[in-house]
Amino acid sequence: MRIAILEDDPDQMALLKHWLSETGHDLHCHLTGNEMIKYAGRESFDLFVLDWQVPDVSGADVLRWIRANVSKSTPVLFVTVRDAEEDIVFALNSGADDYMVKPVRRQELLARVGALLRRAYPQKEETRFAFPPYEFDTERGEARINGGLVDLTPKEFELAALLFRNLGRLMSRGHLQEAVWGRMGDLATRTVDTHVSQVRKKLDLRGESGFRVTSVYNYGYRLEQITEAPAQ
Repeated sequence: MRIAILEDDPDQMALLKHWLSETGHDLHCHLTGNEMIKYAGRESFDLFVLDWQVPDVSGADVLRWIRANVSKSTPVLFVTVRDAEEDIVFALNSGADDYMVKPVRRQELLARVGALLRRAYPQKEETRFAFPPYEFDTERGEARINGGLVDLTPKEFELAALLFRNLGRLMSRGHLQEAVWGRMGDLATRTVDTHVSQVRKKLDLRGESGFRVTSVYNYGYRLEQITEAPAQ
């Protein structure tokens, strides 16, 4: 999963990054609230981890900005030294999904992160899932339409499965790139666009099937369901 962290203590940042990257997550780290806001405005994430007391814009203000401008559903976890009951209540009432007081323990942090991600993205745990007329088998790397196998390359399949698992969600090109190709700095953005175009064509994601891929200029793509599933 793609996780953004707001933490101004380099040692604490390194610790969180080490723990979470060990479990396979992609981490994007920010030292100030303004830096986090700027990056979150042009990239999508699966989870935000916020400290409260950071330079310029506080974690609480970043939370309010995320809920107002980015997403009301992307999980947000506070990791902070502030342990007063009123702070915890304020954060949760402002849209945070969970709250941990420093110092945090590795296994508890990983368990809480895992619980938030499973709750927010339940289909990511499934190896087989369907959005009729589409069916996906991630163990076999197969996609089918009305039972018929679709000829997709491995990367096209990964991209298609990712889009369907995030149905209705706007995802940045950088997010798609990391999820399918990994953190490859030399991968051209055009590669993502080309693969999205091929997936759209091969799966007929233009609306006739009840689903379509739409692009958002200078940001990324969203797979939308626009009608009920067609009769079989």
